[in-house]
Amino acid sequence: QVELVESGGGLVQPGGSLRLSCAASGNWFSINAMGWFRQAPGKQRELVADITSGGLTNYGDSVKGRFTISRDNAKNTVYLHMNSLKPEDTAVYYCNAVILIRSYWGQGTQVTVSS
Repeated sequence: QVELVESGGGLVQPGGSLRLSCAASGNWFSINAMGWFRQAPGKQRELVADITSGGLTNYGDSVKGRFTISRDNAKNTVYLHMNSLKPEDTAVYYCNAVILIRSYWGQGTQVTVSS
């Protein structure tokens, strides 16, 4: 079992940057993949980026070239580095971890991009 705690959200101006962190407690080395999803009001939750235990990454089309996902095994933490933020990036961002067929979610952190 894994517990996920996100941090790093907040208010940022368009063009700015933020870094989200997701700290995992529990069985870190059993995690097959971790990712970030987001959900804006009135929209479905969508994949932002994910990273496998082997370090392979995958990004949603809308964030390619602007966001970078990384993991620090020593800290049991996954990061989402967000650059060139746009108002349409405004959403609640959720951390996700997958162990075999089970999926775990964090509580979410709000990111608001506005001038």
